[in-house]
Amino acid sequence: MTQVSFNVIGRAGASAPFTVEVDRLAIAGWAGRDRAAIEHHIAELAELGVKRPSTTPCFYRLGAELLTQAKQIDVVGNHSSGEAECVLVQSTAGLLVTVGSDHTDRQVEAYGVTVSKQVCPKPLAREAWRFDDLAGHWDQLQLRAFAIAGGVRRVYQQGSVASLLAAADLLERAPLAAGAAMFCGTLAVEGGIVGMADGDALELELHDPVLNRTLRHAYRVQTLPIVE
Repeated sequence: MTQVSFNVIGRAGASAPFTVEVDRLAIAGWAGRDRAAIEHHIAELAELGVKRPSTTPCFYRLGAELLTQAKQIDVVGNHSSGEAECVLVQSTAGLLVTVGSDHTDRQVEAYGVTVSKQVCPKPLAREAWRFDDLAGHWDQLQLRAFAIAGGVRRVYQQGSVASLLAAADLLERAPLAAGAAMFCGTLAVEGGIVGMADGDALELELHDPVLNRTLRHAYRVQTLPIVE
């Protein structure tokens, strides 16, 4: 179990602090609506030696203690990277939505996807929205990620969540009990998946054009040496 704290922002802009004890974490994988887009992401990972999934979508169960709201995470070596995703958190105050990164060790991923996800922290923003406030226009939400390496900032991911399975669909397949969190799938990477070196950063954004608001989070990686 781990504790995460959010500034929950309402439709009118008013906010209130809220803390959630998360005891269950799942990552929705291969969660696209567009079969071509799924194949594109599978091809991206195949170049890194990752095997094709047996079914889509699938749900990877991970330890809730991986969730972090820190601005820096520790990873081993230079072969891990993040992915911007919508994140659902079921709380006693209702279902919350935030943005996070399914940071994954790409080298380990060639050995086993579940293992690769379990060995990396999962960064999470400190602000959240109420799901009920955006359920009616979910498909209009926009995800963006910017990679910063060597002082250069570039677009890493961008697009509408309409290319992914809707949150309501995922919740039907994998209902969330109180205290559970789920990452909802990711978009294709622009320019291919690359590892993050020491000091590299990833900026995450979830934009709601209907209510004209944006959730943001950024984190850097500190790479730990591999001792042989």
